[in-house]
Amino acid sequence: MTNTFQKQLLTLHYVYPLTWHKFQRLLQYLGDLNELSTCPAKQLARMLNIKQESANRLLFHYRKMLEIALEDHYLTHQIMPIPYVSDLYPESLKKIYDPPTVLYVKGDLSLLQHPKKIAVIGSRNASKYSEEALKLILPPLINEQFVIVSGLAKGADRFAHEATMRYGGKTIAVLGHGFFHFYPKENQKLGEHLAKEQLLLTEYPPYVGVQKWQFPARNRIISGLSLALIVTEAALKSGTLITTELALEQGKDVFAVPGLITSEQSKGTNKLIKEGAIPIWSGHQILDELQMFSSFR
Repeated sequence: MTNTFQKQLLTLHYVYPLTWHKFQRLLQYLGDLNELSTCPAKQLARMLNIKQESANRLLFHYRKMLEIALEDHYLTHQIMPIPYVSDLYPESLKKIYDPPTVLYVKGDLSLLQHPKKIAVIGSRNASKYSEEALKLILPPLINEQFVIVSGLAKGADRFAHEATMRYGGKTIAVLGHGFFHFYPKENQKLGEHLAKEQLLLTEYPPYVGVQKWQFPARNRIISGLSLALIVTEAALKSGTLITTELALEQGKDVFAVPGLITSEQSKGTNKLIKEGAIPIWSGHQILDELQMFSSFR
């Protein structure tokens, strides 16, 4: 990857954050990113299936941003962009549906390359039950040097990040927005700590704000980074179940914590178990399962 190509790629992603497959299609049309600056707006609109007015704005901002030292701007904010073509880009993410073209990270970059990552997710309305379950699930995994991946949402995600650090482990938080914003606000202090001591990751340029549709999209990254998925609590209609579907599509094991049949927050996990998820109540069970069917050591 030449410096020129990287600058062009990061600039395009900044003004129009295409996923990798869409970027590849654009590149096939253009032949070379050098052609983008002089590409007629009408042609670009047809390539991207957008309005010509939008293509005009894209080209205007792209040409303008090419004059800015974007990587210096990222460095100032301690943000590291990792394009798909970089050696630092995780191989596991290249296997998911429509991988991110660029990852933006803050914190301990070594966690991204760690071979043993496992996701912990659950309801935003998770109860004390999730916290108690994580006391039994996380320590054995952390003792085996697993990095815990979650989404820094309220409830189960927050419990997972905090418990991991409390037990001396390492954790990655995947955000559904850019680094210049924070959601939910009550997790901002935790997020700032993770950015210094752990790792924050997003596929969105720093200025991109919070949009509801971006959170289901980020779930493919959570599952894609991880060897398996642990669900603590989930209602029947829950974004958590979307992540489990993605994990299953990616060929990942899904572990679910069984719960009371009277608990709304356990109806989703109990349903997952009925449909084939592996019921667990100890981290040792997960280690046994992973040792049986993989060579994660």
